[in-house]
Amino acid sequence: MNDDAPVLPVLLRDDGHVRHITLNRPRVLNALDHASVRALDAALAAAGRDDAVTAVVISGAGARGLCAGGDIRALHDDARAGGSASLDFWRDEYRLNARIHRFPKPYVAYMDGIVMGGGVGISAHGSVRVVTERSRVAMPETAIGFVPDVGGLHLLSRAPGELGTHLALTGRSVGAADALLCGLADHHVRSGDLPALTAALSGCGTPADITRTVRSHATDAGAGELDAARGWIDTCYTADTVGGIVDRLRDHGAPAAKETADTLLTLSPTALAVTLAAVRRARAAGSLEESLDQDFRVSSRAFAHPDFVEGVRARIVDKDYAPRWAPPRIEDVRESEVARYFAPLGAEELGLAPAPGDG
Repeated sequence: MNDDAPVLPVLLRDDGHVRHITLNRPRVLNALDHASVRALDAALAAAGRDDAVTAVVISGAGARGLCAGGDIRALHDDARAGGSASLDFWRDEYRLNARIHRFPKPYVAYMDGIVMGGGVGISAHGSVRVVTERSRVAMPETAIGFVPDVGGLHLLSRAPGELGTHLALTGRSVGAADALLCGLADHHVRSGDLPALTAALSGCGTPADITRTVRSHATDAGAGELDAARGWIDTCYTADTVGGIVDRLRDHGAPAAKETADTLLTLSPTALAVTLAAVRRARAAGSLEESLDQDFRVSSRAFAHPDFVEGVRARIVDKDYAPRWAPPRIEDVRESEVARYFAPLGAEELGLAPAPGDG
C-alpha cells in the first residue's frame, strides 16, 4: 500500500446494477469541500447516463455519520481573508442539490448517524431517504451566524404546521421519527440492517424493485418529540417577527417553550431574522430551484456579514461560546437589512429556476 497515494474524496463501487457512492473524509465526518462536491456531481452525471446502473446508493465512510455539512473552517478562513472561493463552492454545491432532486433513477440516501447542513442537501433531496435509530438530522446554521441553505428551507417550509420554522430558527437536530414527520426522510431501517439492505439492493433490476426492497427492510421508527410539542410550536411560531416569536414562547407556559426562547436569544439576531424571512419565502416558492436561487443570494450576503466569522470563531475555532453579534439584540435588526439579503445578484445569480417569462 502506498501511504503517499491521494485520498479520494468520493469512492465508487458497482454491485449488481447499483452504483454505491461513499463520501470518504471520515476524519472530518465527511464534511464537503469543493473537491468532494465536484466528484459527487461527476459521479451522478455518469451514473445517470449509464444504462447498466439502476440506482445510486450514497453513504458516508466511518462510523459517525453521512456528512456533517460543509467544511466550516475553510469557509471561515475564506471569509476572514475577504476571498470568494466559498461562493464558487456554494454555486457548485447548490447545482449538485438540484441534480440530486432531478436524478432520473432511484437515489437511495443512507442518513445514518450525523446528517447536518450540506449533508441534508446531498440526502434529503433524493427520492429514497433512509434514516436509522442513530440519525441526527439538522440545519444548524443560525448557531454560527449563518442561514440554512442547500434547499433545506424548501423542505422545512413544507413540514407540518410550524415545525420547520422551529427547526430552521433553533437549528435543533431530530431523530428518525421526527425526520419522517417533517418530510426529511421516507423510511426507517435499523442501522444494523443496512448491510443486509445493501446486499438485497444489488439484485434489483428496476426502480420498482429498489423501492420494494427498501420498504421490505423498513421498520417502525417509534415516537418522536415534535408531534407532542405541536401545540406550543404552532401557536408561537406564527408571530410576524423573531421578537414576536420569542415573546410568545416566553408567555406560553410550557417549560420547553421558555427554554426555546432562551436558546433563540443566544443566536445571531440577524441570522434569525433572515432565516424567518427565508423560510416563509421558501414556503411560497414553487420549486426547489427557486429556493436554491434564493439560498445563493442569502448565502452571498451572509458570507460577508461579520456574524458568520464571529459565530464560527466562538463555536468552532476558539470554542468560548460567547459570540459578539452585530447587532447584539433582535430588536436592533432593521427590516431594510433583512430585505437586502434577498435582492437580486445581477450577473452573479445562480439561475437554476427559469426567469419569469422564460418558456
